[in-house]
Amino acid sequence: MDQGNDEPLYHISIAARLVACHPQTLRTYERVGLLAPHRSSSNVRLYSDGDIERLRQIKRLTQELGVNLAGVEIILSLLEQMEELQAEIDRLRHHIEHGPRRLKPVAQPEVTHVRVTVENSEAG
Repeated sequence: MDQGNDEPLYHISIAARLVACHPQTLRTYERVGLLAPHRSSSNVRLYSDGDIERLRQIKRLTQELGVNLAGVEIILSLLEQMEELQAEIDRLRHHIEHGPRRLKPVAQPEVTHVRVTVENSEAG
């Protein structure tokens, strides 16, 4: 998220109104770990635009798709992992495209020739 998306702006009543739900619902989401709003020095919850977007995701999953809160937690965790993996893919792709053009050869182990002598002995 960029800096502007994380800036705490909204009190709980405003955040609840923006996503059309009750403030107690936001407190529940925080209690179960789905959301972690910033806290002011006087311990007032302050929600950022990123928090509002996450609330909209939670609402969409619970109300439109019927997912329970445990399922929402798993889905949001998987989405975060996917974003992290996509960022890693992008970083590696950039390195491949803009990194060194020649790869250094991998040192090959020196091959030694081994002479094997087989003796046939006849028991007499």
